[in-house]
Amino acid sequence: MTGGPSWASRALPTLLRFTGRTRQYANAQSAREHIEQRALRPQPYGPPPRLPSTLAVRVQRRSGWPIYTLTPKSGVPARTVVYLHGGAWVNEITSQHWQLAAQVAAEAHAKVLVPIYPLLPFATAADVVPPIVPLVMENMSAHYDVCLAGDSAGGQIALSAALLLRDDHGVVIPRTVLISPVLDASLTNPLINAVEPTDPWLGREALSVFAERWRGDLPVTDPRVSPLAADLTGLGPLTIFSGTRDILNPDARLLAEKAAAAGVDVDYHEQPGLMHVYPLTPTPEGRAARAMIVERLRG
Repeated sequence: MTGGPSWASRALPTLLRFTGRTRQYANAQSAREHIEQRALRPQPYGPPPRLPSTLAVRVQRRSGWPIYTLTPKSGVPARTVVYLHGGAWVNEITSQHWQLAAQVAAEAHAKVLVPIYPLLPFATAADVVPPIVPLVMENMSAHYDVCLAGDSAGGQIALSAALLLRDDHGVVIPRTVLISPVLDASLTNPLINAVEPTDPWLGREALSVFAERWRGDLPVTDPRVSPLAADLTGLGPLTIFSGTRDILNPDARLLAEKAAAAGVDVDYHEQPGLMHVYPLTPTPEGRAARAMIVERLRG
């Protein structure tokens, strides 16, 4: 888009502050307090009541996880998409995540699986990332192919799972869509320093607390928590979205460069002046990005 961010995108930082969405990222203490609050008061996770009437919704449990499936009521889905929601590994799925999953199911004519994976402080990457692999493998046996998608922390899980599928099973995912992914749990990219003062949402100190808890006993370079540290050779095509007012943007750029150098088909979309997970926002830029996501995930 030309002419800089839309009015709606420029207004979003103020809205986030007003609703308290940025509070958990203020500093390390606020992050620790947020983990404690989420442990005491878990959030609801079910889909909103008004999903498109053209979709069938069902839920089943797998190893204690609720796994929701959104399927078009007419015709046979062209492919399966496993969507991993974001939220700093501590926050539950939101209506914006559900709306994206429903849009992909309806407009890409896909079967969309939405795992409600366990969160901090009750689970770590070692508990959550490996089970995504058999979920993908089982659906490959019934469908032509399975794609992965995820935003923020869910983007980390999606890319880490794609790496495990490649390494442990020789499976190449035909498309992995990453929306403002967390790629390096160390958050040590020196270019973050220049971006952080402009980021209206995320703070490195707080996000580092969540990342440290999430990695648990795993080394910070383990691909299950820091997929940017892995050898990317042999991965299937990647579609990446990132805004420049996001402390995760420097690592998104690095992923695009590293993947391209490894021979991976990279489809990188960077929006100047936009913030974290902008494709999920109710803005012109968000709507355009969601249409692109649908197009990339259409079978």
